[in-house]
Amino acid sequence: MLAQCRALAAKGQVHLAFPERLGGGDNPGANLAGFEELVAADPSLQIKAGVQWGLFASAILHLGDEEQQDRLLPAAMDLSVPGAFAMTETGHGSDVASVATTATYDPATEEFVLHTPFRAAWKDYLGNAAVHATAATVFAQLVTGGVNHGVHCFYVPIRTTGEDGRAGEFLPGIGGEDDGQKGGLNGVDNGRLHFDHVRVPRRDLLSRYGSVDADGTYSSPIDSPGRRFFTMLGSLVQGRVSLDGAASNAAKIGLQIAVTYGNQRRQFTGASATDEVVILDYGTHRRRLIPAIAEAYATHFAHDRLLDLFHTVFSGEEDTPETREDLETTAAALKASSTRFALDTLQETREACGGAGFLTENRITSLHADMDVYATFEGDNTVLLQLVGKRLLSDYAKELKGATPGGMARYVVDRAASAALHRTPLKRAAQAFADQGSARRAAGHLRETDTQRALLTDRVDTMVEELATALRPAQKAAPVEAARIFDAHQAELVEAAKAHADLLRWEAFTQALTQIEDSGTREVLTRVRDLFGLTLVERNLAWYLINGRLSGQRARTVTSYIERLLVRLRPHAQDLVDAWGFGPEHLRAKIASGAEAERQDEARAYYRELRASGDAPVSEKSQKKAQAKVGASRR
Repeated sequence: MLAQCRALAAKGQVHLAFPERLGGGDNPGANLAGFEELVAADPSLQIKAGVQWGLFASAILHLGDEEQQDRLLPAAMDLSVPGAFAMTETGHGSDVASVATTATYDPATEEFVLHTPFRAAWKDYLGNAAVHATAATVFAQLVTGGVNHGVHCFYVPIRTTGEDGRAGEFLPGIGGEDDGQKGGLNGVDNGRLHFDHVRVPRRDLLSRYGSVDADGTYSSPIDSPGRRFFTMLGSLVQGRVSLDGAASNAAKIGLQIAVTYGNQRRQFTGASATDEVVILDYGTHRRRLIPAIAEAYATHFAHDRLLDLFHTVFSGEEDTPETREDLETTAAALKASSTRFALDTLQETREACGGAGFLTENRITSLHADMDVYATFEGDNTVLLQLVGKRLLSDYAKELKGATPGGMARYVVDRAASAALHRTPLKRAAQAFADQGSARRAAGHLRETDTQRALLTDRVDTMVEELATALRPAQKAAPVEAARIFDAHQAELVEAAKAHADLLRWEAFTQALTQIEDSGTREVLTRVRDLFGLTLVERNLAWYLINGRLSGQRARTVTSYIERLLVRLRPHAQDLVDAWGFGPEHLRAKIASGAEAERQDEARAYYRELRASGDAPVSEKSQKKAQAKVGASRR
């Protein structure tokens, strides 16, 4: 895998995000757009490349000053120095602020003393650390003059380098081990590192956001320790952005394999006494694959918008605290939704391909195994969704902050009116009555863009409002009680964040429709968008029913209209997955190579010839029917 990474380095594609003065392209968006496609080659290659250029080298780029970039980046870029990104610890994964590794400044030697004080402080799960890395960017608590200034990043050589450029032994004071066999991504050499009072020169503290003078005086352009920490981590958000795109691509590959196979595989005779039915023509098979195609399109368009936002921030076109916060929140929401979608879709496509889907040669099981860890690295999905939920609550609080007493009064009245409108039996009865009319009219209403937007937006708004109301007592409560109140509502916070991610994807899809010039394509993709929107509503019908947003009759209309859309989209299923642009060389699955079609054609030709020859054996069932008929005629 290291040899493949060296081939990537030679091509220069992986250097697009780096400064032109160092041979890069100063084009962060294009860099990620290319990087995400590596998952089609091998997820292990994508992750190993991501460790080298997206984490190790990017830490130098985004956290180092210009002198450090010029001194350290060229070797990281051309892979002369394979590197590890040593942030996560065995005892602290998502809670980076609490890492236990320390870097204590010694003014007598102008060095930091890097130390892991106990086993849980070992840096863990680090790509490249087990075998190949000769240096690492290590995150530790910076202590100087008896003051802890929080987590900072240090450039640390960790192994000797042989004449052939290969990694040798650990340097003095540094140790580690291989993480061993994993559930997937076994092309990446994940490992652990620990440090026993290792001395790091003062100049190797990556000092863009914090530096230490020779006498031990600390300074930072960001006064607030909390804001400084989140700014440093925010500069590394590209990992989440790239995982969003890679997960989307993995799901697409699984779907294209399963749809291609489903269009060729035949099972059970239907209306014909002789021809078996293509399995994608079965209603259950349409149900398990076509809604996933719709969600893959929504995920794709949402990622495109995220990639645009990432580029505007990291290219400097629009780099403000507000846009960085938007990028952080959107990346967290979409990474959590797309990685979960990829895992669920790959499992469904595996099952949809039966035993053939379980064979390694057809790739889906390997993709699922490799994608598994995507749900927890670069931020555990549940923790990321909590981050999104907190942002939603923060935005809600900002909207109400500064409101006049009259404005607050109007808000309370409006909220009470909304509750009365949507939750009283009178409203539900009125809607149920109206729904007794034309089902066609009800379906037409659900098909409207404004209706779908209202249903999806209202769910997010209502969930956030109810959460804010429930959490308000925590503002004035004692710390223990405040923690208890927040803990009691964490699940609701996560659900609100998921609803927000769904809305982001639906809005991205809807916006993309306006850019499609061909009317036929726009018509098909509008149905695909409708399928995605109504599938979201159907998944959450309990919420819409409980909260009075839909009556029972309208809820049944949602499901019936989805079934109609599946029938209408069935003829386009292959075109929809082929449009993603993955060829046989990307899929590399025998069941998607045309081999199944050849087998089916051979079998059908055999039985046609056998029937035409007159030598086909008669089935016992038909023989008994014939005998019974003869017996009846004699009577």
